[in-house]
Parts: sequence; structure tokens; C-alpha cells
Amino acid sequence: MANLLDVMATQMDFQYELTRPADRVWGSEFPNGSWSGMIGMLRREEVEIAMGPFTVTQKRASVSDISMPVAFANKGMLMQRPTAQSDVAGFLRTFSPEVWLLILVSMVVVSAAMSGLTWLEDSIFSSRTKNLTSKSIIWMAQTLAQESSHWLPRRDGGRLLVSTWLLASLVFMSSYSGILTAMLTVPSVTIPIDSLEDLVAQSDMPWKLEGGSSMFLYFQDATDDLRRRVFEERGGTFKDCWADRQAIADGEFVAICDEVTMKKAMSWDFSTTGQCHLYKSRENIYSSTVAVAFRAGSMYLSHANQVILALKGSGILDKWVNDQITNTSLCLRPPSADRSEGIAPLNFEAFGGPLLVLAAGFSLATFTFLCEVVISRCGWSTATLRTTTAPTITGTLH
Repeated sequence: MANLLDVMATQMDFQYELTRPADRVWGSEFPNGSWSGMIGMLRREEVEIAMGPFTVTQKRASVSDISMPVAFANKGMLMQRPTAQSDVAGFLRTFSPEVWLLILVSMVVVSAAMSGLTWLEDSIFSSRTKNLTSKSIIWMAQTLAQESSHWLPRRDGGRLLVSTWLLASLVFMSSYSGILTAMLTVPSVTIPIDSLEDLVAQSDMPWKLEGGSSMFLYFQDATDDLRRRVFEERGGTFKDCWADRQAIADGEFVAICDEVTMKKAMSWDFSTTGQCHLYKSRENIYSSTVAVAFRAGSMYLSHANQVILALKGSGILDKWVNDQITNTSLCLRPPSADRSEGIAPLNFEAFGGPLLVLAAGFSLATFTFLCEVVISRCGWSTATLRTTTAPTITGTLH
């Protein structure tokens, strides 16, 4: 807007002095009819032009002269950029809970069917299989883990059931290993907030509205439940998106801003740090035109519109905007594309789940072993006690 003001001053032959409103806001109407911010200064005829750019609203147009549109602006949410997080339970997320439950039920059913079918076949053919239940359970676990087993049913019925389960377990484990490999190679990034529905549904990150702005009035005057919740449950207000860009990048709150300011903040962030710390939501909340505001009845409005029209037609206005958002292409990519090139080593948290399962299994095995030792010693002591306290029969032979 500074470039536009300089061109207007040159073409319209005037000099200017920059001033800011005491409250540092754009301008909104108070209940008594007065206005705050830059629009209030126009209303009180303290200034001739307010560059803004201002979102064009009916209320603002009623108290000031609005120029022809300078640009078309989308409004969205700006927040700290989500990053890939290691998940201890990631190895279980290859399947949904329903699929895991079905696999568990299938194991129980097939194991029971294997034991029952083998027992019936043994009864029919007068044979006997020792430890049938334990063998069926161990065989089930071995085949699911793609290990070979030395035990198989002796008859065709049981072997047919074995073949069916082997095929099913092959599909289960091939799918599991493929999905797990893909998850480790290209880790997914969870984006908790990408729409207004996501915003009000979460409680981890507060959100704020820009004080004295058209967005504040937009949500304040909203009648639908969703936008009323955005207004009523907000965490306060902030000055403006550009001034508070560092606080937004640090994850202090989610801000609702115009698209140009969001991209400008992302360009500044990447230019100064070489990394992307900001994320722009995919959902556009609403769109509007932006323009320059003049004092009501201003003599400069007509000539200013001619200047703006000429600059838009020549593409100079678009060039000025693009010059401020030169380093945004990388930061506009989805967060899942922020991984480094090459294969990254797994950290402890990413591989912690299987290690915890291993530790739990080792602990359970140790506990079982100690129980066996205690039980065997108790059994040995009882046998010794019975031997040493048995009655002795003595007598004299005659």
C-alpha cells in the first residue's frame, strides 16, 4: 500500500503525512454510533485518506467513501505448522481397531475349530494327539508370524482348515508389513485444524480474532451456530496478523487473517529462518474485496479510482503483492512434504512400541518362571515332608 500511496501522491499532486490511530485498529462501530480506528479518524475528518486496505462492508461504506476494489482477499486461519510426530503405538495403527478385533476373533475361532476337528478325527480313526489345545494355539501364533511349525493335523479335514488359515494369515501379514513399511518411509502428519469445524472441536489451541477488524464484526454478527461458537469461545483479540506473526509461529494461538498477510508472514518466516513454521488452513472462511477509504465527500476519490484502475490494468498492483510473498512456495506445500531427503533413522519413540511389547513379554516370562520355581519347590517340600513323617512299623519276629 505504500507504493500505491506514493503513486497516488505523484499523479494527484499532493503531499502526505502518515499517522496512526491511537487504538491501532482498522475501525468498527460502537453501540453509540461512533467509530474506532482508521475509519473513526475518517468519520471525525481527522484524515483525508486511510490506505488500509479495508474489507468493503456496508457499514464502512455508509460513513466513508470507498474506492474501487484494489484486490480480492480470502480469509483463512494461520497457525503453527504441524510436524511429523513419532508414535509409540504406530505399529498398531496399520489396521483399524475393528480389523484387529476381527483378526483376534479369527484366531480364537480357527484355533477352537482346529482343536475340535482334530479331536473328532482322532475319535473316528482311533488315534490320539497329546496336548491338542496347546499345540493348536502355538501353531496359530507361529503361522500368523510366518514361522514354520513341526505339528500338523494327521487327517485331510484338519489339513484343509490349515491351508485356509495359512492363506488368510499370508494376506494379513503381507498387508501389515506393506502398510508399516509405507508408514515408516513416508510418515503422516496429523493436521488438527483445517476448517472452522476442526477449530471449535479441539481444545488444545486457543484462537483469537483481530480486534476492530471486519473479521471480528463478521463473526460477531453471525447467526449460524458454528460461527457463533467461533466468536463466543475465542481466546481474545490480537493486534494484527503481521504484528503477531512470531507469536502465531510459536504456537500461542490460531489467528484468522487475510490470505495476503498470511503469505507475507510465511515469506518472512522462511526468509529469516530458512524453515517453515507457519501453516495456512485449506479452508477459506469467506472472501471479500479490499479497497482504500476516503473521507466522506472527498475530492480525491474520483482521481484515485482512475489511478487504481490504471495500476490494476497494467498488472503493477499484482506485482507489488507478489514481491512481498516471494518465498512461500515451500511453505504452502502440505506438512507431510517437510521430511528431509533420504532415509531417516528410526528414533527410540518410533520404535518404542515393539520394544515395550518385548519388555512386557520378557517380564511375563520371568514372572511365569518364578511361579514355576515356587510351585516346584513347594511340591518338593511337601513330598519330603510326607516322606520324613510317614509312620514306621517295627516289630519282633517270632
